[in-house]
Amino acid sequence: MFFRLVKQLAEKEGVTEQLKADNQMLWVARMNNIRNRATEILNSELIYT
Repeated sequence: MFFRLVKQLAEKEGVTEQLKADNQMLWVARMNNIRNRATEILNSELIYT
């Protein structure tokens, strides 16, 4: 569920393998942000409800 959400958010925001090849630091920053948001979403839906 986590990985599916991360993939969906990355596709929605245009974080692609091309971005990874062009600018690795930007890709890492965006992916970290997406993973943190996905964690918060799942925590709020699964744990806190």
